[in-house]
Amino acid sequence: MPRPLIGITTYVEKSTRYGVWDVPTALIPTGYYELVQASGGTAVLLPPDEPEAAAEVLGRLDGLVVAGGPDVDPVRYGAPRDPRTGPAATVRDAWELALITAALSSRTPLLGICRGMQALNVALGGTLIQHIDGHVLSPGVVSWHPVRPVPGTLYAALVPEESEVPTYHHQAVDRLGRGLIASSHAADGTVESIELPDAPWTLGVQWHPELDKDTRVMSALITAASTPTGP
Repeated sequence: MPRPLIGITTYVEKSTRYGVWDVPTALIPTGYYELVQASGGTAVLLPPDEPEAAAEVLGRLDGLVVAGGPDVDPVRYGAPRDPRTGPAATVRDAWELALITAALSSRTPLLGICRGMQALNVALGGTLIQHIDGHVLSPGVVSWHPVRPVPGTLYAALVPEESEVPTYHHQAVDRLGRGLIASSHAADGTVESIELPDAPWTLGVQWHPELDKDTRVMSALITAASTPTGP
């Protein structure tokens, strides 16, 4: 059996310097594709495209990872912009929300990581808290905190115990989107994972599994991506 093909969305930076070159770049931290590979998948990086192309792209993939990154524009969930919310990533928002919608429609296994979890919630009509304290210790420094699973959920079946996870975020899920349930929480009550019980395999985690040695979540995505779901 060939390894399942897992698409990973990318960051888009206005310019990144490579030696003498200073050019716009689509990139992703190596931890994302290394985790996919270590879990038994083949990673494919997905730079932004026209939203209309999302269904075609999903048709060639076995699974989708929506990566972390900048804040989702609050216009996407009908909220005024908090001054602590980062600059809009308009092109990325449009592309990733289209990919998520296409993945849900095609029943393609989907894992949203940090921003990716928030985008999943927004794609289904949910809202976000635009700033919380305590989940970022200082710029560029990842912190760790415990996450407690909700019994009976997909996440709890994968990670039944309370566990320490690597985290770096200042926004969080507020009102859950259509059909979504919370499947784990931080000690302060922050929603740390969400899932869609009616879908074959749809999970979002607020932390960064690509920075952890625990491969259970990604391995479960790879297993789901290896299993035909039918029409």
